Amino acid sequence: MVSSIVSQISALVLFVAGLVLLFAPDVVLPAVVSGFPVSGAWLGQLLAAAWFGVAALNWLQRRVVLGGIYGRPTVLANVALYFISALSLLRVLLGHGATPLLWLAVAVAGLLAAAYGALLLYGPFGIPDRSTG
Repeated sequence: MVSSIVSQISALVLFVAGLVLLFAPDVVLPAVVSGFPVSGAWLGQLLAAAWFGVAALNWLQRRVVLGGIYGRPTVLANVALYFISALSLLRVLLGHGATPLLWLAVAVAGLLAAAYGALLLYGPFGIPDRSTG
């Protein structure tokens, strides 16, 4: 089932990114954001906690049918997370010179936003969902 694969990939991406930010925010954040103070590492750890929470949600929902009217809260949470992340990172990339790591983050967030958006609009089996109005 497509929604199961998307949930597992999303959980893995968020778990790995959360793990990195939880244990090495003082190394990662200054490397990604020039001039980021090392004393602000707690901000990365808060983001890691949020990513761990969504990763756990996705992992626990991996066997549930998601898409259309099924699992709508999970799908909407992921659409919001990945769509806003992709747009925010894209804004940074277009405004400043950015590292290749940010380009990769935009690509991953954009692909997962598109995948969850497709699940939201077309349902779990690729059939258009007529309940969205």
